[in-house]
Amino acid sequence: MTGNSPGLPGGVGVTHLTVYPQSGSPHMHLACSESYVVIEGSGSVQTLTLTGYRETPLKAGAVVWFPPGTIHRLINDGDLRIAVIMQNSGLPEAGDAVLTFPPSYLEDGVTYAATVARPAVPDRRELAVEGFERLRDAALAGDFGPLREFHAAAVRLVQPQLKRWRATWEAGALAAAQATGQHLDSLEAGGAPHLSNADVYQLAEPTERGRHGMCGYLDTYVPAWH
Repeated sequence: MTGNSPGLPGGVGVTHLTVYPQSGSPHMHLACSESYVVIEGSGSVQTLTLTGYRETPLKAGAVVWFPPGTIHRLINDGDLRIAVIMQNSGLPEAGDAVLTFPPSYLEDGVTYAATVARPAVPDRRELAVEGFERLRDAALAGDFGPLREFHAAAVRLVQPQLKRWRATWEAGALAAAQATGQHLDSLEAGGAPHLSNADVYQLAEPTERGRHGMCGYLDTYVPAWH
């Protein structure tokens, strides 16, 4: 990396994801939109919102994105690799994701954290799938009560982290947006001092490799301001 990197454009995060052989663990983000750019392989993403349940096919070249509040689960039909672009880089790493465990695992932060920390990925995934299927089946029957209850439980679980999330957002995505406003102000005034500070930044290799994520193995590019 050259210079003092301001972070990736727009304060986004970029991760290469190799999806687990069967599927990922269904989960929901509360503050971040997520985008998939499919590199190779095939599969689908199962999603659940208050608009209903969907399955969206994934193949090389496809681009799919969804906002916070979308429960999502990746299905791998063969060698599925994805470039994931996350809004608000740093927030997902700081805990902006709640797995769809059954209700008894969502009652308090201690129970939830202990379940997330289980060393066996298949065990954690199976619990999340169990909870997801309960929510999905109720929604398919026209009952969105369990999904609303999951939303409420997720909010309770993340509330202790919000001060840290806000600091991360202010240092990343908000700062990037404010910089654009300053550039526009300068241009309107007939000057552009920021043009003199141009440079090229590079992360030649991921800063984290092979970490076990919710959906697969993660190679993550972490900007310098983290």
